[in-house]
Amino acid sequence: MRRSGKQRKAELQLKRAVKRGDVAPPEAQPRRKNFRRPPKLGHSLGARLLADDASRAARKLQSQFVKLDPDFLETTKHLAATLPLTRPISADACVLVADHAQSGSDLVIDQLSIPRRPKWKYTMSKDDVDANEQDYFRRWITQTDAIVERWHNQINQPAASGTDLGSAGPSIPDAAVQDKMPCASTHFERNLEVWRQLWRVTEISQILLCLLDSRCPPLHFPSSLESYLASRKAKVILVLTKVDIAGPERAEAWTAYLQKRHPGLPIVQVEAYQQKVGEQGRPVYESHLPLPFRERLVNAMRQVHEEMLIPPERVRSDEAKLKRWNPPVKREIDWNGLLHAHGKKVGSIVGGAAMPKGKGKEDTADDAQEPEQEGSDNEGQLEWQEPEFLTVGLIGQPNVGKSSLLNALFGIHKVRASRTPGKTKHFQTLFWTPDVRLVDCPGLVMPAFTPMDTQVLCGILPISRVSAIPFCIHQIGQLLPLETILGLTHPSANSTPVEDKRTWRDDKQPSLKDNKMHWTATEIMTAYANKKGWVTAKAGRPDIHRAGNAMLRLVAEGKIAWAFWPPETDLTTVGSSGGNGIWLLRDAYQHAEEPDEDDEEGSGDEADEIESPDESNDEDKDGNSTGEEEEHQDADFKSVTVGRFGVLAIDD
Repeated sequence: MRRSGKQRKAELQLKRAVKRGDVAPPEAQPRRKNFRRPPKLGHSLGARLLADDASRAARKLQSQFVKLDPDFLETTKHLAATLPLTRPISADACVLVADHAQSGSDLVIDQLSIPRRPKWKYTMSKDDVDANEQDYFRRWITQTDAIVERWHNQINQPAASGTDLGSAGPSIPDAAVQDKMPCASTHFERNLEVWRQLWRVTEISQILLCLLDSRCPPLHFPSSLESYLASRKAKVILVLTKVDIAGPERAEAWTAYLQKRHPGLPIVQVEAYQQKVGEQGRPVYESHLPLPFRERLVNAMRQVHEEMLIPPERVRSDEAKLKRWNPPVKREIDWNGLLHAHGKKVGSIVGGAAMPKGKGKEDTADDAQEPEQEGSDNEGQLEWQEPEFLTVGLIGQPNVGKSSLLNALFGIHKVRASRTPGKTKHFQTLFWTPDVRLVDCPGLVMPAFTPMDTQVLCGILPISRVSAIPFCIHQIGQLLPLETILGLTHPSANSTPVEDKRTWRDDKQPSLKDNKMHWTATEIMTAYANKKGWVTAKAGRPDIHRAGNAMLRLVAEGKIAWAFWPPETDLTTVGSSGGNGIWLLRDAYQHAEEPDEDDEEGSGDEADEIESPDESNDEDKDGNSTGEEEEHQDADFKSVTVGRFGVLAIDD
């Protein structure tokens, strides 16, 4: 209860009188217990406890990344305000350089690896397994950080010649700063609980669908992930998502490139949404996978399944092993039912991660260590049991489209999707048909020699976790003409030039300055803040941080359409980009008049409830995040690709 001024004055006078000894001290009042507001109607104590458990589980599975050096933030902030952006953008920027992330580095990319589950036994306790995994993961983090640090120092070495820009501190004067933006370090997942989700999905899956964004597929399939999947028994299928954005020409070019680089791996292209007319004639997008794409995906799975029914060469060469060999998958699959499955019954929960698998010597877990007493003499004692269904896992980095593909396959919203990466926390098991179950793995940022700005461009990192906003705007501005896309006016055009009233002697008057406007990253953010009317609360200056944050979201969410061409692509095939870099001009004016409110956070698929419980070996609670990222307003573009391109950014 709030006290009045007279009451506070009386209490102060009483306190002073007690201190002087004029008045006896008052009796000590019993301490009042904390009052807890009773639950509202419909919110029982049990429901609140369940919500608290879900919140704790979400925090436990929150992705963790390394923090950037404050000196790097200060240096890049200054350079973003001084370095002009290259205009027009060269056509070479449209082609992704081979091993782009390692340019100028002689480090071997295979040095980076994905943490693998340590060996374990069924006789080990839960605490022993956890302690073993914790100890291994700490060693892996230390080793990976050392490799990334050497790579980061080496790629910044040319920029640091003369003046060490990588170690430049705030005390170095501006004149000593190099006129080249340093390269940022890379980010990768640092939370063991998130990696455990990948371990469990790869252990129970017999076919793995590795999803790659068709705008830049090599970023989503680094060598660390390739080597990790090669060590698993599951068959791998590469799935190119968001082909609507990249377009058929780029999608086919990337397919040919991946087939050449990864021979033997099936590659399938998919879409996930279709457009319908909603209220007031506005386009509405719902999950849908066109039949041609569905047929290609099902046929690829069918071919891989048939290969798994054939004994390997080492078994065929030995008659004794051939007699004992059994396929690791279910023999009979209703592929026709899989192709035409739809409706509410699709995606029902009829099992879980602990459902029985085929047992026997050939089907033990990859990372499980068998007891010593189970030797070759006892191999025939284990009776093999055919698996009840085919398990297909979906893996990939954040924001690549795993949850969206699941919803499109089911034809109905079954898993939660969001424009912000990292929406899926626990892996989720849903049944496509009684013969096939799908497992949606949370997106993980894989270890790779990829700079942070490229990861932000592809929407892998949550924008709310990005601190180097000016740096990312500068790097993206070298690939996209943001001032043209957003229809910005240069800040200097809003201020009237000051008349020069000085007098000059003959032939001494200075020549006129070049009036050509050169854009910098800071000027782009300032112009966008002026256009939106965003100012800081205290000083009333343009809120450039909010403007940069909003522009990064527009790029990451696909509302500004872009795509790379494969490495070594002939520029004659690419054609002239008109100085627009990787920006896709296709259908650029289609949705220019849509209001900002249509795409705010909290609308669309994000509000859909998860109808499948999250599953893990140790937890049964729903681990989906309850905290949403900060709300933002989208741009009223002058020429921006929105619509079907923007909706495909609704990913996990």
